[in-house]
Amino acid sequence: MAMSKLLIIHNLKDFNALPALERWFRRYHVPEVLTQYPWTNRYLLYRVIPEPDGAERFGFFNYRVHENWVTGSESRRGERGLLSMTQQPYPDAMDAIVVNMPAEPTDDFLGSDLHFDDHTILRWVCVFRYPDGADIDKADDWYLNVHVPEMKKTPGLNRYFSTKAYISEKSPLPQGDSFKKHMDLFYRQWHRVTELWFDDSNSWKNGIIGNLPKLTRPSWATDGNYPFIIPGSEFISTFILEKPDNDFIKERSSLYF
Repeated sequence: MAMSKLLIIHNLKDFNALPALERWFRRYHVPEVLTQYPWTNRYLLYRVIPEPDGAERFGFFNYRVHENWVTGSESRRGERGLLSMTQQPYPDAMDAIVVNMPAEPTDDFLGSDLHFDDHTILRWVCVFRYPDGADIDKADDWYLNVHVPEMKKTPGLNRYFSTKAYISEKSPLPQGDSFKKHMDLFYRQWHRVTELWFDDSNSWKNGIIGNLPKLTRPSWATDGNYPFIIPGSEFISTFILEKPDNDFIKERSSLYF
């Protein structure tokens, strides 16, 4: 059975809240997610690295990336029999997005013949949704057959692949009603997660900011510049390295205080 995962990306809007949020993650949130074990096979944390110059225009999220892996999209534990998760402190201090998606990319465009030591790896993780009113199938056809061939010409781009998200109308995690008013992005449907790998921040900046190839703007675009959709609302991105900072399934015994 194919694996699936939840990709969760966090953005900290007020760094004054960092000590309290770190305590909340360790003392409450991570152990509550681990109540889904053994449904959850892997629970990984990546720390976001500082953004390259110019990345703020691409809906940069600055804090954490979590991945929760399960065997099969239907095998994740539901909400029945669980309590609502403990609400974070400083509820207005953090945004988060959630994507339910296959664990293996659905489309691979560039770099599958590379080896681990061929390049250093800076992963630019981009999550996007097509605008309201756009024909999703036609928009995805534009992405795969028009945008990708043009984007592959970006100088310094070493690896390029994408995953088509599952379509869901509800949150994949149990949350109380008081949580919802603070987390509009959390309940948004996203359509794709794409990764573009560069050697380092300077290589990303040279390719994306300094030498982006000519790109075709789609008819349904909501923004005049690449990525042609609204940053922070329809397009979110972040930067991580190749190795996770924590594997919470393996470390779970140390998380309960």
